[in-house]
Amino acid sequence: MQETTATDRDAPVHFEVRAVHLDDPLVEPLLRELTEEYAARYGERGRAEMTQYAEEEFRPPDGLLLLLLEDGAPVAGGAFRRYDAETAEFKRMWTHSAHRRRGLARRTLAELERAAGEAGYRRVHLTTGPRQPEAKQLYLATGYTALFDVAADPLTIGLLPFEKQLV
Repeated sequence: MQETTATDRDAPVHFEVRAVHLDDPLVEPLLRELTEEYAARYGERGRAEMTQYAEEEFRPPDGLLLLLLEDGAPVAGGAFRRYDAETAEFKRMWTHSAHRRRGLARRTLAELERAAGEAGYRRVHLTTGPRQPEAKQLYLATGYTALFDVAADPLTIGLLPFEKQLV
């Protein structure tokens, strides 16, 4: 898709945004680590979340799975699928545990928003779990509207829904 270079303190870092399919070997770290994290936070319900949707839902023209590669290795990713005729639903947001706190989730989110807009969607819908405060903060910080009482204890709400209009 697109490639950029960002200069780090020691050496240049090359990022590539690549559209892939779930069966691409590069997706394996995303699926493995995300499944482990969901299972650690939510038990078997979390593990089941990873098999809830058919692979075809994340393929064009209605869906897409993107990876952010750093020097060819997957460091972040995310996907969207059709929620309704004008709305994409974002799923599978992931940043490799060794690469967190570098702004990669924001970068991935921006790339997904761009791609969803190019696919004709006007709105994004997503949910995150109540035991993912970092995800809740990311969505609030990037202009998403919480469709729940943000002052309430997330564990009393269940899934935390958000939406955002795409420009």
